Amino acid sequence: MAVLTQAHLADRGSEIALVDETHSVTWAELDERVNRLVNGLRSYGLKTGDTIAVIAGNQCEWFEIAMACAHGGWTYVPVNWHWVADELAYVYADAEAKAIIVDQRFDTTVSTSLKDDRAKSLTLVVGIGTTSDAAVRSDSRFIDFETVLSQASADEPSDQMLGGPMFYTSGTTGRPKGVRGALSGGMAMTPDIMKFIAAGFSNFLPIPGRTMLCGPFYHSAQWAFSFFPMIGGSTTVMQHKYDSAAMLQMIDQYSCTNVHLVPTQMKRLLDLPAEVKNEFWGASLTTVWHGAAPCPPAVKRGLIEWWGPKITEYYGSTEGSIISTVSSTEWLAKGGSVGKPLDSVEVIVVNDESQRVAQGQEGTLYFKNKMGNDFSYHNDEAKTRDSHLEP
Repeated sequence: MAVLTQAHLADRGSEIALVDETHSVTWAELDERVNRLVNGLRSYGLKTGDTIAVIAGNQCEWFEIAMACAHGGWTYVPVNWHWVADELAYVYADAEAKAIIVDQRFDTTVSTSLKDDRAKSLTLVVGIGTTSDAAVRSDSRFIDFETVLSQASADEPSDQMLGGPMFYTSGTTGRPKGVRGALSGGMAMTPDIMKFIAAGFSNFLPIPGRTMLCGPFYHSAQWAFSFFPMIGGSTTVMQHKYDSAAMLQMIDQYSCTNVHLVPTQMKRLLDLPAEVKNEFWGASLTTVWHGAAPCPPAVKRGLIEWWGPKITEYYGSTEGSIISTVSSTEWLAKGGSVGKPLDSVEVIVVNDESQRVAQGQEGTLYFKNKMGNDFSYHNDEAKTRDSHLEP
């Protein structure tokens, strides 16, 4: 049994763990598939500390990959599926990726990127749902995802080590930057540490519950608000391409308890016809989080009026995670606020000389995690240094 699935396998093995638009996976099936994937990828030469690039839609296989990396000690790069071949090739080289796992939907772009000299570091190309005429099949490094699983042992993998994501964030200038954190892998830690981080999310979400994932899993917030709950035992229901009406139907159909939204999705929900809105029951939905961009006050107020005070906003970043939160009640009392910082976060305000200013004065904001968690930009010490106020 994989460390992060063993409790759920023992208690609820026959219950659904993952649901996408084509199929579902039980906890027992997830455990077996994670074991097979770890053993299978190891048999194809991947070693602890290696990096895997993943370009896939919201689907059950993505979560299987993330769980396998969490036990195999691999860093995985969730690739933005809007990137073109040149951007993909850049990430292969910058992340020093040894493998890429690609969903059929992105076959053409990935196939083009594999011809780039910067893709030479890749030793393995794994295709999910690739058709017989898929372009990536012509690459000598290709192997089908299900073949990797079927050829591998279902026994619990030995020497399980922590692995995790390295998200690429474009920032405001230059090429995307890889953000490495404590969970990115490469350190001598076991997967158990993920349980402690996931347990912390029970302060924000009903865990175990049922998560509705309606934004791209390659985004750090969508990843955190779905992957951590799953580790805690939540079922994940996912939608690849956002559709407001379909999402509401899925929330009711699967009794989803929580969802993470961005302002554009909130606006599309409000723009739905009245008859569609009226069909939404929503009794199971207790927790709605939103972030990633400023939300127009009228949009936020409209959703609160429709769904009630179950909507909480957060302020954060890929580098710093969640920094502050504000509830519906707090926001209605003080519109425009992003709330108060978490107890684990220290807010520092400095002037142009990087000196701390007196309370109430304006300046540049820095945030420090009191628990010691930090980040670095992969392969860029200068950018890492420039983004920190203190060493």
